[in-house]
Amino acid sequence: MMLATTKVEDLDRFLRIFSTKGAEKRRQHGSKGASVFRDPVEKDRVWVLFDWDADGWQHYVSDPDVAPILREAGHIGAPQPAQLVGEYEA
Repeated sequence: MMLATTKVEDLDRFLRIFSTKGAEKRRQHGSKGASVFRDPVEKDRVWVLFDWDADGWQHYVSDPDVAPILREAGHIGAPQPAQLVGEYEA
């Protein structure tokens, strides 16, 4: 699992591309799924929890076909992975 965040111009536009073209490209790089959350404070920020490993993410972000998809989805800047700082039971 991994968590990433990004800002978007329009949530509906982002979700439309994320769930279609974006999903196809992520699947090519090993993503098994994603859950999207809207930030409660910054309305233009989304958080995405991916069922994906770090190697797949790195291959995805280095794929030259990804940048046009991100632009079409209305990303403001590049998605940033959150740094995992601990894992705990319960």
